[in-house]
Parts: sequence; structure tokens; C-alpha cells
Amino acid sequence: MIASGWSAWRPLAGAPAMPPAVLAETLDGGQAFRWHRQSDDSWLGVWGDCIAQIQRDPDGCLVWRAPAPLAPRVAAALPHYLGLDRDFAALADSLPRRSDAHLAQCLAAFPGLRILRQPFGETLLGFLCSATKQIVQIKQMLALLAERHGRPVAERVSVSSSGENRTVSATLHALPTWPELATIPESDLRACLLGFRSRYISQTAQFLAAHPGWLEETEATPYPLAKERLCSLPGVGEKIADCVLLFGAGRLEAFPVDTWILQALARRYGLDGWKPAQVAQFGRAHFGPLAGLAQQYLFAYERAARDGTTLDQSQRHGQK
Repeated sequence: MIASGWSAWRPLAGAPAMPPAVLAETLDGGQAFRWHRQSDDSWLGVWGDCIAQIQRDPDGCLVWRAPAPLAPRVAAALPHYLGLDRDFAALADSLPRRSDAHLAQCLAAFPGLRILRQPFGETLLGFLCSATKQIVQIKQMLALLAERHGRPVAERVSVSSSGENRTVSATLHALPTWPELATIPESDLRACLLGFRSRYISQTAQFLAAHPGWLEETEATPYPLAKERLCSLPGVGEKIADCVLLFGAGRLEAFPVDTWILQALARRYGLDGWKPAQVAQFGRAHFGPLAGLAQQYLFAYERAARDGTTLDQSQRHGQK
């Protein structure tokens, strides 16, 4: 564990300028669950053994800093985490927006939206916690898991106090790894507010402990087989599997279908009454090999349309 001040703010090379709502949607719109908006409108996030703070400079470009001893590690990891090795502007432009007027609206409303590339195992853990829960509740569960069972990464880090315009000193923890989760009694997982999800996480942890390398093999496996493998885990259905592959393995062909997407495709594409599996098949066929990127735009637009002009970051997983 380290104890130190922050590094200086640095430009995030290769990152495009990003409107505030798009940055919020990227970091806190249901792809990841360990980013928190600070009182100065920056974002503080933890993934793996990294901690970073991100904000926009006066020109809208992204800058970052980290606890000073972690800065070299974060400098190497952050571009991959944010998917800067992919030209998302070009990928978005290659979506069928020219023949799909609604998709074109979605793209115009969220310029620069991108897909995160999170640690695969952490992504699985996060989405196993997501069933029937809203983002704020998922974040709470993961925070408790990290605080009670994760390794401290940095201490005496200044963070915004929840709901108050002030900062406090806090120790930030990594999430427990799957080998660590395999040693935690199910009752202790339930104490982190996981409810029935405790059983799925405990059973998955035991399976992974008995099959070393299974997650790494799955991450490297072609999409159809990777999805089939994930769906064999306790508590993992098609939606969770697609989320894990899209946000943790960069499989842009994955098309997660939640209530928002069901509603969006019923309202905008006439698919009223279609089942999730049918909608997912339509999405992959209609939007092509980048269907998962299209899904993010559709999802973001649908929530913004419901709210008028603002994004409600708490509702993505509220209904299943």
C-alpha cells in the first residue's frame, strides 16, 4: 500500500475532446461501476491495481493524474482501459447511420462515446452483481467488496465526500480477485449486500479455482464460443455474457439487451413484443460487426430522450 500525494495533471495523449455528458456516459453509464464524480466535476476511478482521476481541460480535452507512486503504472494502463488503441470516431462512422436515421441521431447526440476495455475478471464480477439492481446499488456492493475483502492500493487519497461539497482522506482498495473470492464464505459475501448474487459469485469462484486459466482462455476465444462458455457459469445469462464480452474483452459484436434496449428497439424499430434473444439477433444483423457500439449509442440516447436533455446515471440496471 502507498501513501502519497497526487502527480501533476497530464494530457491524455490520443484521447479526443469529449463533452461532459459523453464523459459521464462513458465512465458512469453502466459499463463500469467504480468511477465517482468529484466535487470539481472530475472523475475518480479504480480498476485492477490502478487509481486515476480524469477531467476535462478548458478546451474539452482529457487530462489525468494518479497517486504519485502509481503514476507510471497508470500511464501505461489508462490508454488501454479507455480504448485509445481504437479509433472510435471512425468505427462510429462505419455504422449504418446513412441508412438508419435514428442511429444517426444517436451518434450526433453523443459525439466521442467509446467502449471501455476493463479487466475481464472484474467485468464478470461487476455484472454478476448487476442482476435486478441499479447502478448506484451495484457501485455500493462493489465498494463494500473492495473495502472488506480487497487489497489496499493507496491510502490517504483525497476524494469527495458522498453528497457533500468537501473532500476526505480515504484508503482505496482493489476488488478481490477470483482466487481471493474463492476463499470468502458466502455469508461474508451476503454481508456486502449481494443477496442471492452471493451464491452465484461463490460458485463461480469455486469453478474458476478448479479451472486455472479458464477466464484467460475465454477472453481470447472467438465471440460465439466465449459467450457459450460464460453462459455456463452460475448466474450468467446472455445479457450478462454480452456485457462482459463487450466491456471486458472489446468484442464489439456483442449486443447486450436490457430493458432500455428492448424499449428502444420496440419504439424506434417496430420490434414490439420481441423477446431479448430475438432483439439481440436483430441487433447483430442490422448493425453488423460493431453492433455493441451501436447499442451504447442507442442506450445513451434513449435515456437522454426520456429525461429531456440530461442523463440519469442511476437507472441502467433498474429493470430487467
